[in-house]
Amino acid sequence: MYDNLGNQAGMQRPPVNPQPNPFGNAFYGAGSGLIRGGLGAYGEKFLGSSSEFMQSNISKYFSNPQYYFQVNDQYVRNKLKVVLFPFLHRGHWTRITEPVGGRLSYKPPIYDINAPDLYIPFMAFGTYIILAGFSFGLMGKFSPEALSLQFTRGLAGWFMQVALLKGLLYSLGGGEAPLLDIVAYGGYAFTGLSLAILARIFWSYSYYFLMPWVSMCMGVFLVKTMKRVIFTEIRSYEKHSSRQHYLLLFMAIAQFPLFFWLGNFGM
Repeated sequence: MYDNLGNQAGMQRPPVNPQPNPFGNAFYGAGSGLIRGGLGAYGEKFLGSSSEFMQSNISKYFSNPQYYFQVNDQYVRNKLKVVLFPFLHRGHWTRITEPVGGRLSYKPPIYDINAPDLYIPFMAFGTYIILAGFSFGLMGKFSPEALSLQFTRGLAGWFMQVALLKGLLYSLGGGEAPLLDIVAYGGYAFTGLSLAILARIFWSYSYYFLMPWVSMCMGVFLVKTMKRVIFTEIRSYEKHSSRQHYLLLFMAIAQFPLFFWLGNFGM
């Protein structure tokens, strides 16, 4: 009965509207704003610190690869003289610095003969592989497998050289040197190797005179270079002086078996 009366024309029920809660909306808006702002600030801080950490470590250990290819003809000629004839280098062995962005940075190789580069090591390694293939052809032993094996041996020798230099620096507390610097120093070995192999192609007996010479020159060059790195990064030089001398001597002597192993083509 009451339902029928409610459905009659002109008899409409008043709508039921919920009472608004201004305090709830205000608290909700303020809370969500605080959460979004806090998460945003934390995210920006986290990403910023992570980016700075990555950039600092990349620049610390790997540096800028383009830096190592800023060379010219004059630098290449002078650098080859220093690597192949370190006894004739009368200048200093320290690197030249310049202020960049409020801090000191090393000048690129084009302006500093003592700066490491990757142009000469890569070109010397390529020359080493080409001369190896030519030597295999003269012996009648050329094959893609033999050349591939020699390529792998060259990379292994380069890796062992880098591991030797890096281990020396770590043992003396100077392991923070950029990795590409060490790769460049280790790759200079292929300049002397290529010279000795080229001489053997024209006169086989010259190899036995040149190989000890280039091994000794590479040892002297690395000793001079590693001393500079150690002086720059290690403050307690007197504390490790005797140990340092033995390790540097071991590094220089290790060049002889490494060079003869890399230069052995089965002749």
